[in-house]
Amino acid sequence: MGAAEHRRGLVSLAYPVYFELLAGVTAGIINMVWVARLGGSAVAAVAVATNVENLLLGVILVAGSGTTVLVARARGAGDLAAMRSAVRGGWVLWALVTPLVAIGGYLCREPLAHLVLGGSGGDSLPLATGYFAIALPGIAVFFATNVVDGILKGAGDTRTPMKLAILANGLILGLDPLFILGFDLGVRGAAIATVLGRTVALACGLVALRRNGVLRQAAQAAQAAQAAQAAQAAQAAQAAPNRAGSLSADARRTAATGLPMSADFVVRMAGALALVAIVARIGVSEVAAYGIATKAMYVATMAFYAVRQAAAIRTAHLLGAGRDERRAIGRQVLLLAGSLGFTALLILLAAGPWIMRAFGSEGEVAEAGALYLRCLGPYLVLLACFIALGGVFEGSGGSAALARITVCGVALQLALAYSLSGSGLPGICLAMALAMALQCAAIARMYGRMEHPTVTDCDNSRLQIAVAQPDSPSPDN
Repeated sequence: MGAAEHRRGLVSLAYPVYFELLAGVTAGIINMVWVARLGGSAVAAVAVATNVENLLLGVILVAGSGTTVLVARARGAGDLAAMRSAVRGGWVLWALVTPLVAIGGYLCREPLAHLVLGGSGGDSLPLATGYFAIALPGIAVFFATNVVDGILKGAGDTRTPMKLAILANGLILGLDPLFILGFDLGVRGAAIATVLGRTVALACGLVALRRNGVLRQAAQAAQAAQAAQAAQAAQAAQAAPNRAGSLSADARRTAATGLPMSADFVVRMAGALALVAIVARIGVSEVAAYGIATKAMYVATMAFYAVRQAAAIRTAHLLGAGRDERRAIGRQVLLLAGSLGFTALLILLAAGPWIMRAFGSEGEVAEAGALYLRCLGPYLVLLACFIALGGVFEGSGGSAALARITVCGVALQLALAYSLSGSGLPGICLAMALAMALQCAAIARMYGRMEHPTVTDCDNSRLQIAVAQPDSPSPDN
């Protein structure tokens, strides 16, 4: 398969994911814009609640990301039974995780608000508690949407998740003023609007699942297989434990595949939060500048993660088909992500002050933020290459090693940032770049040790693709 074909395939998968990720951030911004009319306490309540939701996203990524990879492998292998097994595994994990988070979060909503606000919480405490009372039970919808997206992406459809995210945001945009101001529900209204918008999008996503030709064919094959097994069973009672065992195996396989990806995300989120505490040692203006610049950076970093998801889907699909194209995909991923990172570097160098002003900053905050953005370019280029190339390993069962590199890299970044914080925000940027350079060196070593494709390597048994083995977790995870 030629380089141009790989590149076109990656771009075709990646650009809808990028707009989907941007839409996810936009939902939080929409809420903040309308809630800002209620005062600073309301803004603080919604801001911390949104951060909690971002952390909880790492929980359901176990199901969403694991399902994407396993469905893509099964699709490549043409194994409809394995595809159905992967879909079941995602939904079983959703059913196990969601009650713990939704019900447990609702019951602990006030202590949770105390924890994230710190201290007494002031006027923001009851507002955050009220928001959690709606948003945490509603997390069931958010989690289910993530699983639906994961299934569709594994089936090769990244455009439908993008459309669903845009639909949800459009509904939130229209419902926010109605519930926040029109019905005078305040912060609770923002939570209700968000849950309702996502619920409509989820309903459309479930319809899309039923209409997807590949998934429908897999479901029909599974039903035929179940009917054959039922006909062969000597007693009806024997089917129940076999069914339970099958569901358990499906869930274990999905969890084994998705857990390292989830851990990678959670570690990076935790590292970003910890870095705020280190930046706080420099000064208040620097903290504000760091927060604004980080939000501006999302526009670039989401592009890197979009390429990562595309690389994981394409790699898993081709491996499932018995074609080891990891090295070729990796080269195109580095070319694409490196170009995106270098473009971001040039934009930040040229437009740093204008970017800060666009976010409403001025004075010392704007100056500190512009300096930070201009120093951030080398880190972004390295981050682009690391994040995007990681998709090749996620799609081929190497996500556990990738997660270990991330853990070590984040720990090193925090240690270096603490040591170099005396140099201000440029010192923080240097620490981030140095830590990321070592992470890139580690993943480059993994990539260099990757075997060149051979006839035997392209055999599914040699690649240890377990999509056709429903009784054991994937050995390469």
